[in-house]
Amino acid sequence: MQMLVLGAGQLARMMALVATPLDIHIRAYDVNSEQVLHPVTGERYEQNLTQAIEASDRITAEFEHVPADVLALCEQSGKFFPGRKAIECGGDRAKEKALLDGAGVPSAPYVLVTEHRHLEQAISDLGLPLVIKTCQAGYDGKGQWRLKSTDQADDIWQEMKAFLDKDATHSIICEKMIPFDREVSVIGARDAQGNVKVYPVTENEHTNGVLTLSVAGIVNKNIQAQAVDAYNKVAKALDYVGVLAIEFFEVEGELLVNEIAPRVHNSGHWTQQGAFCCQFENHVRAVAGLPLGSTDLMQPSAMINVLGQDAIPQQVLATPGVRSHWYGKTVKPGRKMGHINVSANSLYELGERLSELQAHLSEQDYPGIKARAQQLKSS
Repeated sequence: MQMLVLGAGQLARMMALVATPLDIHIRAYDVNSEQVLHPVTGERYEQNLTQAIEASDRITAEFEHVPADVLALCEQSGKFFPGRKAIECGGDRAKEKALLDGAGVPSAPYVLVTEHRHLEQAISDLGLPLVIKTCQAGYDGKGQWRLKSTDQADDIWQEMKAFLDKDATHSIICEKMIPFDREVSVIGARDAQGNVKVYPVTENEHTNGVLTLSVAGIVNKNIQAQAVDAYNKVAKALDYVGVLAIEFFEVEGELLVNEIAPRVHNSGHWTQQGAFCCQFENHVRAVAGLPLGSTDLMQPSAMINVLGQDAIPQQVLATPGVRSHWYGKTVKPGRKMGHINVSANSLYELGERLSELQAHLSEQDYPGIKARAQQLKSS
């Protein structure tokens, strides 16, 4: 089977690595260069998008920000999963909120903003502080503001207005800032027949809006049940096929959706070592029409993002249960260059292994490892 992935980054790369043993061959379409290439070797193919679509049995995507004309061509082929609607909802916070409202899934209270009076309405209706985000652009902490005082309102509005003036089709969303207890995510796979398999909830830590550390294996049946319920409602509303991720805020034992990602997700990288069938293989299976694999936790696991570094220290491989994954990208400050997976037989042992890794991973470059290790060893 031939599968085309829209986007040629690390997620397409990891899909290709698990697809080959299934006799599925992946090519990627780089939406920036408009070239078709192999996501692992970088080999370029003499195909344009139309030819690549015709040569493919299935089409999927590794990210949400796909140009509308590309989405339209893929949708017309009848081969595209999870489909245009899902990708557009993941790339537009206004559409995402409408989806969640329609599915009956709770999220933070919000007001959409295209004019100054809408910002005034948000301040009045939601109160301060507010989290303000661009709807159609921005990720990993980009395209966001924090409005904590009315003294800031005029200055922030000028920045918002400058963004809106660039493109009249864009909008901005104001959300009530949620004083959450922790951030968690759930990742599941759904096939064309509506069969669903969901991974255990993952606890996540962010630094400056970017995911730095995820831990799977901290069991809370109530939180898992809420996450699975939200997943099923969203996936059904989208008639979803593939892997879908949902990020939540946990507030006093209740989950509120932060955002959805219609694709394999950074917080699910732990599944490469911690689950029998990783998220990448389950996405490929679902899109290809193959049976879904087990999502059961094999062993407690953690994923550590490598941000802006030129290499993963080789010494980390001396720690038992550690695997490194390098993406082969050009180094830029804050850029996701790779990740480190750590697995163990228990949460305590996982904490011990994170402590051991501290000798090779500085707190400045890899924040949160020390505190998480201590927490796991005391749990």
